[in-house]
Amino acid sequence: MTTESLNSGDFRSALGSFATGVTIVTTTAPGGVDVGVTANSFNSVSLDPPMILWSIGKNSLSRPAFAAAEYFAVHILAYDQQSLSSRFSRRGEDKFAGLDLERGPGGVPLLKGCAARFKCRMAYRYEGGDHDIIVGEVIEFDHFDKSPLLFHRGKYSAIATGAAGEAPFASSFLGFMLARAEYALLQPIRRELLRLEINIGQYFALSALGVKKMSMAEIDDLGRLYDCSFDHASALELKRRALVDDAPEDGGSRLQLTPQGRRLMWQLLAIGKDAEATLLEQFEPWEGQWLKGALHRIGSTMPSIAAETRGAN
Repeated sequence: MTTESLNSGDFRSALGSFATGVTIVTTTAPGGVDVGVTANSFNSVSLDPPMILWSIGKNSLSRPAFAAAEYFAVHILAYDQQSLSSRFSRRGEDKFAGLDLERGPGGVPLLKGCAARFKCRMAYRYEGGDHDIIVGEVIEFDHFDKSPLLFHRGKYSAIATGAAGEAPFASSFLGFMLARAEYALLQPIRRELLRLEINIGQYFALSALGVKKMSMAEIDDLGRLYDCSFDHASALELKRRALVDDAPEDGGSRLQLTPQGRRLMWQLLAIGKDAEATLLEQFEPWEGQWLKGALHRIGSTMPSIAAETRGAN
């Protein structure tokens, strides 16, 4: 494409082919107000003296603060700091609210948990089209053993570090990845179950009974798909706590939730849906729907796998 026919949207898409790290640049404005912006226009310039550069849009609300700054700090974000990147990319809010900060040269705010931090003295500032190019002399830096957050084609991603540049098995095998995602989603529920002194098998039984009345054998058989077991002792404990009782119309052959058990299930469901919503905030709406569809297709193979396992035993 020639410069005569160059389209700004196409140009931005072409630039997006280059994967970059994600940084947050902070300073203190005149008057002592903390200022910070998300930027992926970061580059090293020189090793001797140590210098870096980044750029800020001329229409940025933070531009005057950086134009007047004597010191600033560049934070290279770690793989788990996507929410922080999103926070500092928004306009017109207190981006530092609730954050545990440190202070660097000139009192600039320093964020924690990053992959690296560069504390800089303003060296040069140039005009570069619709951006200002800011060059800083690095006077201090911190480096932490954390994988960086990446940005590519309008999306966040991360890389896993491993020997000889290869991703470790746990970061490339789908089984481990799904287990790690399950742990992240269930962690808030597990904390509540621990507080309530309910084990994971009992929680599964309560969840199953939230759908329909079931016998102990049916619950245990379904639980095989999720590595959960439900025995007579577990049923007696849930009955003792008035969370389940026998369904009278079935002569006691099936269990049902009590009103108290149903209230508990709604409480746990709310915790789980909140954890899910927090997770899906990292994705575009279509990505969340695609993920659920893909997991549903994977899960649809489970009954046949369970049947094969029972047959092998």
